[in-house]
Amino acid sequence: MTSLQATDASPAVKWQWPPSLPWIQTIVFSLTETVSWGILYYAFAALLLPMQNDLGWSEARLTLAYSIGILVSGLAAPLVGIWIDRHGPRLLMTAGSLTGAALVFAWSRVDNPIIFVLIWIGLGLAMSATLYEPAFASITRWFPKDRSKPLLMITICAGFASTIFLPLTTRFISVFGWRDAVQILAIMVFVLAALPHALFLRRAPEPKPAHTAASADTPSGLRAALAKPVFWWMTGGFALQWFAATAVAVFMIAYLTERGGSAEFAAAATGAIGAAQVVARIFTTIFGRRFSQPTLAAMMFGLQTLAVLVLVLWQHPGGILLSVLLLGGGRGALTLIRPVMLVEIFGLNGYAAISGTQNSIMVIANAIAPVSVGIAYGILNSYEPVMWFMGCCSLIAAIMIVPVIRHRSVTGIIA
Repeated sequence: MTSLQATDASPAVKWQWPPSLPWIQTIVFSLTETVSWGILYYAFAALLLPMQNDLGWSEARLTLAYSIGILVSGLAAPLVGIWIDRHGPRLLMTAGSLTGAALVFAWSRVDNPIIFVLIWIGLGLAMSATLYEPAFASITRWFPKDRSKPLLMITICAGFASTIFLPLTTRFISVFGWRDAVQILAIMVFVLAALPHALFLRRAPEPKPAHTAASADTPSGLRAALAKPVFWWMTGGFALQWFAATAVAVFMIAYLTERGGSAEFAAAATGAIGAAQVVARIFTTIFGRRFSQPTLAAMMFGLQTLAVLVLVLWQHPGGILLSVLLLGGGRGALTLIRPVMLVEIFGLNGYAAISGTQNSIMVIANAIAPVSVGIAYGILNSYEPVMWFMGCCSLIAAIMIVPVIRHRSVTGIIA
């Protein structure tokens, strides 16, 4: 039991039928996050080759626009967080979904590479306004206690976004062609994301004073958080881990085929990381209360290090399977650990701005990972030393969380 749970008199928000307003928000986010991730983020992979064949553009030109969109989403995250703290999610997430639907439709008509880049800059803003960060910020306010359950529900549903929308998009392309397929996806964003956001999202009530501070030493607000070394230790650790995890995931197929594996097996193994993430989120929710969130984060970073070691040293299908389970398990658990960890350390006052600022740094690390590995491969002509380096990055990330664990042991958990 956390210190807040021991002293706060407000009841936990329990499931009931018909669902209460906090659980309505959770159900809406479970749907809209799945659709938004599936179309705005994942569908590009299924459309890459058909677009390349039709438009005659290079893979580099197409992926550059996509990478710029991801980078813009990270840079916009602090402003999104500030808006959520002040105004709630409804207007922002509705506008983001409407913008996303309009730009996805424009994507279906594109025939100019400069316009394509501009579309992805806009889609980056739409992703920033609709993906996990604003949803998590809203849920942490709706559930002053036991927020792990609604977060689990949302991330389990959204965890299947690629499983649903990659084959669905591929099917649309085979039946209708890529341009009409993208138009169908634009309609889905409007109907399954923009409309639910507009109709059902509400601003959570302001937290009670007990929810925002547990002691006189508890920092509150973005400015106070940025002044604390613990914020930078945590952010640096998560950014370094995300850099390593992205690099391993993006180049795992290439690495396995370089070692002599078939492309089909490599793709299947890499795809299994997503399923392992969902399973890990369930286990984290059930058993994670036995450890503090910083301790869990360090353990998951350590698992990523172990996963890379197994991948490099055990050159057997069994070793690859174990590595995939460890990679997916660590990544899936960290999706839930980070928002709860932020609340434990900084409270709810300014949570969205703090989370958005941290997320922007992590997204920058995410965006530079593929480019960095590509340069390293060009120099070394092998993926194996790159994998060793990524394992070291995960180990360093775990070490960087140690000061956060010490901070928690001194100040205690506040939410």
